[in-house]
Amino acid sequence: MSLIDWVVLIATIGFITLYGIWKTRGSSTTRQYLLSKKMNWWTIGLSVMATQASAITFLSTPGQAFSDGMRFVQFYFGLPLAMVVLCITAVPLYQRLQVYTAYEFLEKRFDVRTRVLSAFLFLLQRGLAAGLTIYAPALVLSTLLQWDIFYLNFLMGGIVVIYTVSGGTEAVSLTQKQQMFVIFIGLMVALYMVFALMPQEITPWQAMRLAGKAGKLESIDLSFDWHNRYNIWSGIIGGFFLQLSYFGTDQSQVQRYLGGRSTAESRLGLLFNGFIKIPMQFLILFIGTMVFIFYQFYQPPLYFNRVEVEKVYHSEQREEFNRLEQLHSQLFAQKRKSVLALSEALTNDNDKQVEQLALQWRQEIAQIHQVKQQAIALIKQQNQAIGKTTSGDTNYVFLTFVIHHLPKGMVGLLIALVICASMSSTSSELSALASTTVIDIYKRLVHPFAGEKHYLRVSRWATAGWGVFAIAFAEFASSLSQNLIEAVNILGSLFYGTILGIFLVAFYVKKVSGKAVFQAAIVAQMIVLALWKWSAISYLWYNVIGCLVVVFLSWALEQLYKYRVDGTSFAKAA
Repeated sequence: MSLIDWVVLIATIGFITLYGIWKTRGSSTTRQYLLSKKMNWWTIGLSVMATQASAITFLSTPGQAFSDGMRFVQFYFGLPLAMVVLCITAVPLYQRLQVYTAYEFLEKRFDVRTRVLSAFLFLLQRGLAAGLTIYAPALVLSTLLQWDIFYLNFLMGGIVVIYTVSGGTEAVSLTQKQQMFVIFIGLMVALYMVFALMPQEITPWQAMRLAGKAGKLESIDLSFDWHNRYNIWSGIIGGFFLQLSYFGTDQSQVQRYLGGRSTAESRLGLLFNGFIKIPMQFLILFIGTMVFIFYQFYQPPLYFNRVEVEKVYHSEQREEFNRLEQLHSQLFAQKRKSVLALSEALTNDNDKQVEQLALQWRQEIAQIHQVKQQAIALIKQQNQAIGKTTSGDTNYVFLTFVIHHLPKGMVGLLIALVICASMSSTSSELSALASTTVIDIYKRLVHPFAGEKHYLRVSRWATAGWGVFAIAFAEFASSLSQNLIEAVNILGSLFYGTILGIFLVAFYVKKVSGKAVFQAAIVAQMIVLALWKWSAISYLWYNVIGCLVVVFLSWALEQLYKYRVDGTSFAKAA
């Protein structure tokens, strides 16, 4: 990057971090530190959005669209309905009970072991997810600086830990407003630049028509297939259950709207998120699709992950990889001619020629894909020889576009976007992990009668401790071949269905006891993990299956317990 890019990047990150520390310095009570009650609705809405929109969103979602088109937007179709349900049920209940965490409610409704089980499942999956959100910006800086990502994970995680430990949940919410401001500006800049950098004869409308011919703008899939990750059914049904659990039971989100001045402010904040989130995700995916069109005219690397490519360059596979790169260049030159001819045919409305050229273009895309698969096989072979796994490629698509094609100053702004997104999401996660650890585990089971200063001190140590845990998992994340946006949602789906089932029983099935729901939750969690391990079913359905197993099995177990009691009583009476 140039000097001006570094100035923009450092100034943006530095201002937001110092602002959060200064505005929230001196939290003197546990309640101030873990649960600020000062937030208006739009602060809540932006904070909720920023918590979900991590660096993974802005690194991996464009890459997802680059490789698979706009289908991923269906993942969010259940979100608005989930927000409405939560505004009617969970928000007024949490506000009325004046709880620090969502899991306190479960003890009031069931028993302490059900509360601890739910809190444990949350801590496990959210602690691991925090590691992924730390890894994402470290990946950015490792590409820019050519530094070892091992040390950058510590650097990025350390920055977030400092201001989260200092200011608690209020620091998180206040800094997220500035971070979302940077994010929205960055998205607009990215969209403008991807169109501005197209060849002169390719207008925005022409680029969208080309994307349509490549099948990249197909946003809705009406077919029903358990194994298809993204269709209208998995999005509306599976996505609804996932979003209901994430926003209704995940403390990283519940803590955001528990900080509202009133129930009305919390409801408005959630509704704001519900109806803005889909357009924002659509925009991010659309940018990724346009980056795909951009790379039809400007040759992309054979493999976007330069770290993996450098390994091959220094191995015995380098000659074969060089041959594949040359073949890739030849195929790209031919494909570029086909795309330009297709664009001209579209301009002239020559339908017959359009269909012929579109078919030829798609065939050439398939040929390049085959060459890339051969390159990936070489990379995997090289990594296996040295005992390492191969990290993914799509996570680097948008990053490569930003670094190599944007003008000076804008590169720094877009990198600041990615890092701000990571800071906002990770800080929310660490704050939520700390509050759950202290309130649901430490204060309830370990040291229930300590003073306010003691719990405040433990809260800060818990925040730092989870920061260390997340950084440790970030070191492992570099071995993931999965697209990060999918990886983090798969991780959540392994646990969200079970947790949601517990809460739905608590809300709506009044005559089920803690014993029944606890046992049902254990069984449901085992079933979900078995499906993940041994089936090919789409991960969005894990949320539905886990939830329904808890609800129906806990009801059935409760009937069985009552039958045993009634039968025993009847026998004794006889």
